[in-house]
Amino acid sequence: MQTREIYQIIKKQTKKKMAAAKPGTTNMMPIISKVYCSPSEVVLAVRRRPNVANGGGFKVADSKQRVVFTVDGCGVIGRKEELILRDGEGNSLLLIRRKGAIVEVLSLARQWTGFTYDFLGSHKLVFTLKDPYSSCFSNKSPIRISIESNECSSYGSFEVRGDFPGRSCSIVSSRGDVVATIGVKEEVQQVMASRDLYHVEIKAGMDQAFVFGVIAVLDYIYDGSTRC
Repeated sequence: MQTREIYQIIKKQTKKKMAAAKPGTTNMMPIISKVYCSPSEVVLAVRRRPNVANGGGFKVADSKQRVVFTVDGCGVIGRKEELILRDGEGNSLLLIRRKGAIVEVLSLARQWTGFTYDFLGSHKLVFTLKDPYSSCFSNKSPIRISIESNECSSYGSFEVRGDFPGRSCSIVSSRGDVVATIGVKEEVQQVMASRDLYHVEIKAGMDQAFVFGVIAVLDYIYDGSTRC
């Protein structure tokens, strides 16, 4: 199956989601920016950058194969445990870093922080992701994401449920609502044994940039395309 055919599968799925969407007011959750909140559910495709050394990262495209986001891994940035999420035009949206060893020892978990950029180039903390798999007390607790921005404190926290390496998981809000689902279409599974191409369904109103900031960290944690 050619890449174009695979994206046609994504396109058909997007049309089904839009047709099934109910009219009415959508609750927007602009954690990074309202620019990345769609009034309807969207399906985006994630693909590892081809012909790039380890740590090259991945690209995110819509059903028309237009690049919506890119994630630069350590192979592009030149620094381990640091990631950059960019928009389709290459502008930096998020700087993601792993916290220092002392902080992780005290919290008994690996921690990652996501920062937005302002017009002056300074950083603002917007979320913290904690990976409890490094805890010596529990290795089955879900990964949790805390929203650090005061403007978005009402959104509560999120957690990752399921199997990201197997491309079968969801990002769930503190209210129990699934805001994003990561998976591989059955048609794609039949022709691709790897997990280099998968799709992400994002609910209406959810900040897509935030979702892919979380996915960027998951990719690194599970030794994906962003890790050297």
